[in-house]
Amino acid sequence: MERRIGIFVWDIERENANMAKHGVDFTSASKVFLDAKRKIILDLKHSVMELRHYCIGKVEGKIITVRFTYRRGQIRIFGAGYWRKGKMYYEEE
Repeated sequence: MERRIGIFVWDIERENANMAKHGVDFTSASKVFLDAKRKIILDLKHSVMELRHYCIGKVEGKIITVRFTYRRGQIRIFGAGYWRKGKMYYEEE
């Protein structure tokens, strides 16, 4: 089953697993795209069947890394968390 909010879409079961593992729900994760200083990085390691990306930005004072792809004019989120590597990229000039 999927959830859609605006241009964002995700699998509810994947969101539940992400919450259990990383403590981030995808509604909160989608807010990372509102950060004017956000960084979007191509994920070459996992871009096999389609291009995958990371969006790194601040939500409520914390830096979140969101894994996503563009699909049918929407942003499909499939992972999010507070990863140290994401924080490092965000803080780079």
